[in-house]
Amino acid sequence: MKTKTQKIALLGILSAQALALSFLENLLPAMPFLPPGVKLGLSNIVTMFTAGTLGFGPALAVTLIKSLFALLTRGVTAFFMSLGGGLLSTVAMCLMMKFAKDKFGFVGIAVVSAVCHNLGQLAVSIIVTKTTAFVYYTPVLLLSGIVMGIITGTVFKVVMPLLMKQSKYFIKF
Repeated sequence: MKTKTQKIALLGILSAQALALSFLENLLPAMPFLPPGVKLGLSNIVTMFTAGTLGFGPALAVTLIKSLFALLTRGVTAFFMSLGGGLLSTVAMCLMMKFAKDKFGFVGIAVVSAVCHNLGQLAVSIIVTKTTAFVYYTPVLLLSGIVMGIITGTVFKVVMPLLMKQSKYFIKF
């Protein structure tokens, strides 16, 4: 049995990885063919790994830390957008990891997670602005969630064997 300190250290490492991927993704220039606000969501690779190996609590912790990072680096609105999308995404991801991983696979889970993230952000934007005008952006968010989910799910599928190889040192809780 790992000690509490080891568990906290592992969660810190996973959170740092998610933050590093988020930071690096923000350094990428905006691609002119992508709609406003659309990002790859590479930090969700770490959240998926955490959800699949450590469970809901640690995955939720990584999500909350990513949201706090958004608060510190981009402000209150970014925090609420990150939190709204992240919470819905993490819940969906964990439920699918537990009950439908064999049926949908990692790519399917990433797609559902990305779509839920976008819908969570849509809900926050409607609440913050007190207007339903953003509902018209839903088709764009659904399509971009599917495309970006396929990309991040495929990357996750490729790096998963490497992650599992190193995980023998820290997964047995």
